[in-house]
Amino acid sequence: MQVDKEERCIDFKDKGCGLTYRQRHKPQPKKTVMKTPTQLLQAYLSEIQDPAAVAALFAEDGILELPALSSMGIDARAQGPAAIEKFIAGLLTNVPDFRFKNVQILIETADQVFAEYSIEAKVLSTGKLYRQTYAGRLVMREGKIKLLRESLDTLAAYRAFSKDV
Repeated sequence: MQVDKEERCIDFKDKGCGLTYRQRHKPQPKKTVMKTPTQLLQAYLSEIQDPAAVAALFAEDGILELPALSSMGIDARAQGPAAIEKFIAGLLTNVPDFRFKNVQILIETADQVFAEYSIEAKVLSTGKLYRQTYAGRLVMREGKIKLLRESLDTLAAYRAFSKDV
């Protein structure tokens, strides 16, 4: 057997008939496969400062939505990694210190998790402090986020993001 540093090469020789079988394998980047919905949610929460990393956690048809914000006239729904990355990047532009804390996992099944988590960060456009507790339900499919639906206190959001309040 011969192994080469650029690519792994394996030679097998059958001495009886002189046949050679050569199989080449190019090294692949390591992919972290999430085994539980809790692991996936924890990755989302800890990677929130990196929109591309967050987006990579979602399935191609994955959805991030905050339906409570529709009461404020905000369409807070993004589908697919590109839209989710853009959504998170936009949030971080206005709230650069947006980081989750006080994570409490409340319910977990084989493909779902429900948790509460908080945020406390300054909103640049208003200069106000945004204090919020989110309740999130994550649905996992094949190691990716199929759906993350988050609920929040819309009055707290309105007060932090509105200049006139």
